Amino acid sequence: MRIDIGDCKLFFDVEGARLRPDGPRMREVPTLLMLHGGPGFDHALFKPDFGVLADVAQLVYIDHRGNGRSDRGTKESWNLATWGDDLYEFCRVLDIQRPIVLGWSFGGFVALSYATRYPEHPAKLILSNTAANWRIEPALSTFERLGGQQAHDVAQAFFESPNEKTALAYSSTCLPLYSRRPSSDLNVLARSVFNMEVTTDFLVGEQRTFDFLPALSRIVCPTLLLAGEDDPITPITFAEEIAAAMPRNLLSFERFPNAGHNLVIDAPERYFRLIKEFVAGGGSLL
Repeated sequence: MRIDIGDCKLFFDVEGARLRPDGPRMREVPTLLMLHGGPGFDHALFKPDFGVLADVAQLVYIDHRGNGRSDRGTKESWNLATWGDDLYEFCRVLDIQRPIVLGWSFGGFVALSYATRYPEHPAKLILSNTAANWRIEPALSTFERLGGQQAHDVAQAFFESPNEKTALAYSSTCLPLYSRRPSSDLNVLARSVFNMEVTTDFLVGEQRTFDFLPALSRIVCPTLLLAGEDDPITPITFAEEIAAAMPRNLLSFERFPNAGHNLVIDAPERYFRLIKEFVAGGGSLL
């Protein structure tokens, strides 16, 4: 499905009803907005594994502007301010009130943009393997620890000069280091609609400059922060920085030892249990 939010149409998909028969009444469950990683990929990265969350919420998968099956828009609109505004407009058009927002990786950047620009709008945030700002040095150090000098050099070449050649080398050398266990689904990337242009534009542009750390004090909703201690692309240091900048009474910070960027692969039982408990809970973290 696609919906017009003003200057572009966003693709979205829904899993699970919001109103569910429960004896003599219809029980309402939260709406969980799913923000995928990238940029350049699409919501297919969440399927089918995240479908287990439909037990406790209505899942709404969104392809960011310029990504997947959404309108490409203009290069000038490929930025975190616009992506954050898009999420707010998406909710306004569909009358989604007080959503829970799950942002994974780059999707977490978008979630932080949205939550710091519209702090009263989300009911809760789930930040999975993400960062409030991103620097190359911690990522390269972690790639080297996990994959040696070759992984360091290949990652550096891709981050500094993203193109088809460096992307291919990165895919073969560095992507396998994103998780500590092999994936059981080798077709997840093949199923995605990929836009390399938005990836390149972001890597050489805003990824090097964005910084939400000073604005995190604006967040007023309960937040669940999930991070793998062996995550090479958004190292645990980035999560620790978010935790230090967030209001303590709002934050639950869960670290995953021996796990990387793809917690759904490395620690699926604990990962989904924590998310389900957070979604279904009353919101207090005390």
